[in-house]
Amino acid sequence: MKPALPLLTFLALSAPGSALAHPHIFAEARLEVIAADDGTVSELRNIWRFDEVFSSSVLLDFDKNTDLKLDEEELAELGQVMHASLADFDYFTTVTVDGQDAPIMKPDAIHVSYEDNQILVFFAVRTEKSLPLKGKLAVGVYDPSMYTAIDFPTDGDLVAQGKGAEACKRQVVRPDPDEIIAQNNETLTEAFFDDPSGNDMSKLFATRLELTC
Repeated sequence: MKPALPLLTFLALSAPGSALAHPHIFAEARLEVIAADDGTVSELRNIWRFDEVFSSSVLLDFDKNTDLKLDEEELAELGQVMHASLADFDYFTTVTVDGQDAPIMKPDAIHVSYEDNQILVFFAVRTEKSLPLKGKLAVGVYDPSMYTAIDFPTDGDLVAQGKGAEACKRQVVRPDPDEIIAQNNETLTEAFFDDPSGNDMSKLFATRLELTC
């Protein structure tokens, strides 16, 4: 039975629910918060590079002509599947303004390439409402099901660009999972970690970029 996993449900053939507490897919990421001249956030740009094991599984599933590479049509199909499968999980993106959630819209498209035996994914999202650079803005990237580990290798992989962001203080926050579990031990029960659909509280674990403006 296929579990309801974010990102690529179509590749998860059979996994017990208890396994979802640990990541099985790994990706290195970059996040760019693009600020417009009017003092709002115009878009959030994401770049993900997936591990070679997962990427090889994708190659096997989408290489329709069995030439051991992904052509433009095969990459386009992969992007479409990702676009659909990530929708229920907000494309792993959480945005808050002064602690209040700011829902995001679907990206226009997800672009995919296959380089050096790894899948690269590129897309940009926007919030449903205008997002002024005022107060405390936090942007995190995290898989709520914990099946995919999104890692930012350096703090320089989370950036804010544009004139509108120049007056904001930038901070990269990397939460300690042990501290979070200790602080929320009554809420983060076994049921939380075994829920394949994820949980809103999973954003507590997300590496995030905080802008104080």
